[in-house]
Order: sequence, then C-alpha cells, then structure tokens
Amino acid sequence: MKTEKFVPYEKLSKKAKKALDQKKRADWGLVRPATQVEKSVKAYSRHAKHKHKERENYFYA
Repeated sequence: MKTEKFVPYEKLSKKAKKALDQKKRADWGLVRPATQVEKSVKAYSRHAKHKHKERENYFYA
C-alpha cells in the first residue's frame, strides 16, 4: 500500500484546496446563521392595522 506524500496547504492546487476546505466545512443543520429578530408587539404596523379598509373602498354594483 502506497502512502501519500504530505504537501503543505500553500503548495496545493486550487482544486485540492477547494476539496480540502469542503471536507473541513461543517453543516449548520437546522440552525440558520442569519440573526432572527421577532417583531415587537408595540411597534406600529400600518399593514396589519388598516388591511381591512382597502377592501371597504371597493364598490360592487
């Protein structure tokens, strides 16, 4: 069985570096890395408050 020679990371080809980096990269699983902020109940939301008024302005004949 032949063993592979050690090659420093700096001397690896782009493809080899990419493959090695991909191998080391971990999976986040169900965790989303973007910060999630819940909307405040006290914050003014025009859309939620006046959504029904849009429908009242239409007249059907």
